[in-house]
Amino acid sequence: MHVVDVIGDLLVRLGTAWVLWLLFLLFVTGAVVAVERWVYFRSKNDDVHAIAAALDASLSRQNLKAALRTLKPLQSVGAIVARAGLRLAPRGARAAEKGMRGAISVERKALAARLVYLGGLRVGAPLVGAFGTVVGAILALAELGRSSPANQLGLAFIAAALAKALVSTAMGLGVAVLAVAAHAYFRRRTAEFLDDADTVSNLVLAYLTTRTPSSPTGLVHSSGRGGRGTDDKSGSRKRPNPEAA
Repeated sequence: MHVVDVIGDLLVRLGTAWVLWLLFLLFVTGAVVAVERWVYFRSKNDDVHAIAAALDASLSRQNLKAALRTLKPLQSVGAIVARAGLRLAPRGARAAEKGMRGAISVERKALAARLVYLGGLRVGAPLVGAFGTVVGAILALAELGRSSPANQLGLAFIAAALAKALVSTAMGLGVAVLAVAAHAYFRRRTAEFLDDADTVSNLVLAYLTTRTPSSPTGLVHSSGRGGRGTDDKSGSRKRPNPEAA
């Protein structure tokens, strides 16, 4: 028996019902992923303008502790990135910049989690639907070969098989359309969150790189006046005059 006949008989026995159930399962899992992502993205939705204003008010006074207290209850991407930079601010602006870059990388991976499934679903669902259409057409042609053209029952079965094939195609396209819409929405929101994080990180770096350095006591030391062995004007040590000796 030829391999084509074996595969054809197997497809005829299986029918198209399993393709419809598979598409339904893909739709349910895609909806669950979309809802979970929507809830997660909603928890990251803070006002970046309010965050920038609070940071500006605190960092303009060089008060890092007040800035950290303001950002502590917030869970947005911008707030998390700013906290990472402010915690490393005592080590210098370069350390703060690296900390914020690392935080942005971690948040980008968290935002992109499970979006790959939606991206694959928008491509795979139409292919599954098209496969169901092909199986339905094979069933219709197989029934046509077993029945005479005048057999009304055979024609009715062919019409029903073709209708099921079209349902499979329509369902696959419907699942793909929903996956495309959800994937595009979450990708856009991811880009917005990362843009907000860049805005906040640039604000933090602007203050850290331009703040006035101070001593641990907060005072700037100056040279003593009339100190021993120093010149009152230049502060340099006097050299002995040989002629005076």
